[in-house]
Amino acid sequence: MSVLRDFSAQLCSGGIRVVDLTAPLQSTTPILQLPPPFGNTVPFQLEEISRYDDRGPAWYWNNIHTGEHTGTHLDAPIHWVTGRDGRSVAEIPPGELIAPASVLDFADRALQDPDFLLQVNDVQVWESEHGTVHGWFLYRTGWDARSGDQDNFLNANETGPHTPGIAADCVAWLLAERSIVGIGVETAGTDAGAAHGFDPPFPCHGSLAGSGRYGLTQLQNLAELPPTGAVVIATGLPIVGGSGSPARVLGLVES
Repeated sequence: MSVLRDFSAQLCSGGIRVVDLTAPLQSTTPILQLPPPFGNTVPFQLEEISRYDDRGPAWYWNNIHTGEHTGTHLDAPIHWVTGRDGRSVAEIPPGELIAPASVLDFADRALQDPDFLLQVNDVQVWESEHGTVHGWFLYRTGWDARSGDQDNFLNANETGPHTPGIAADCVAWLLAERSIVGIGVETAGTDAGAAHGFDPPFPCHGSLAGSGRYGLTQLQNLAELPPTGAVVIATGLPIVGGSGSPARVLGLVES
């Protein structure tokens, strides 16, 4: 049996389960809020064109208004100044967005401390049990449980947002020492909420873009993936010149 025929048979028989890692995209989807004077994206909006009426008696369709980085989305290298000469989202070879996943679950630590930062030692301890990380580096913090409420999701106060992330030296180590396609998180961005004060600031964004790698944000259902063995497919829109795109992200898991 050919590889693709066997794969199709496993999908049809339930031998391979498809896990949707994507947050529903709607007007209430949380969006990042930057302080003045920085610009902000617009909330997602459907604008009805017709719905089985005199504007179009047999069809229903909408215009959509959204930012590239709304909801579950893909960051292209050109999104950050360190990757300004890199690929736009339309230039990413699609084969690079399909890769095995290493899923690191630190939801218990993030529950205790919303500013929890993943360290190199945390990754090395995980590797001692599961093997070397590679492919998509998916970081579970349990933050997807907050995605139904903007304020709870951003978790901001007078000092700024407080959401878990990855320490700057850990990001640098992953990109230098491990073969990863990119980093996926459940929070609004690949960086921690307090990353504006890091040295360097926003290390995930800067390092990923500067290395030609990719970011996936606002993922859901990472708890349904095993630590290793899943394959992740990230499908952003090929927006010409785009810095990113809302994405449908799927995990393939052996039943």
